[in-house]
Amino acid sequence: MSEHMIEVKNVSKWYGKFNVLKNCSTNISKGEVVVVCGPSGSGKSTFIKTINALEPFQEGQIWVDGVPVHSPKTNLPKLRSRVGMVFQHFELFPHLSVMENLTIAQIKVLHRSKKEAVESGLKYLKRVGLIDHKDKYPGQLSGGQQQRVAIARALTMDPIVMLFDEPTSALDPEMVGEVLDVMVGLAQDGMTMICVTHEMGFAHKVSDRVIFMDDGKILEDCTSEEFFASPELRTPRARDFLSKILSH
Repeated sequence: MSEHMIEVKNVSKWYGKFNVLKNCSTNISKGEVVVVCGPSGSGKSTFIKTINALEPFQEGQIWVDGVPVHSPKTNLPKLRSRVGMVFQHFELFPHLSVMENLTIAQIKVLHRSKKEAVESGLKYLKRVGLIDHKDKYPGQLSGGQQQRVAIARALTMDPIVMLFDEPTSALDPEMVGEVLDVMVGLAQDGMTMICVTHEMGFAHKVSDRVIFMDDGKILEDCTSEEFFASPELRTPRARDFLSKILSH
């Protein structure tokens, strides 16, 4: 068994003739927090979605906890049940209460009893500070609260890794902090996390590593310290990106 939680080897993907990922490789260890950043359209979201096969890829190999994502024999729904995913738009069921949103997959996918599912749901709602909202519907919550419910829902599945695809980009600025606080807590608890984000303060403070992408390629894969403290040693494209974000 590899010591890596995730291994990505020479992954390429096309949408028709458009080559969206180009020979991407990286390894992520258990408990590591990795931020994926780069300009819009650089392939970041597509890259993170290949890890749990939400986006199929045409070349290369990916393993999650030793399971080959690229193998046609792999049970992808089973794999996805172990990989938490939090999207830009919260993807909650609007017609279900917060509690129902948190229990439905536990009961249907993990075959837990309703009692077990509710216990887990309450535990994680408490964790994200929303226990008082358990009987509300998503439409009665703010964007930040809905995103925290989405994180709690992912956690009820006992994931081995959490993937975040720009989890704060649809939020009003004052709600960003409450979502990032939950993510900081997860990182401190040792959750393996990959996060596509524009929140460079979060990246600087919490991540162990930064992957910088442009034009479908991984241009930088280094420690956060190296990425932020030594911009002069980065590729010209990353240096340009850093100069724009760090000057504000």
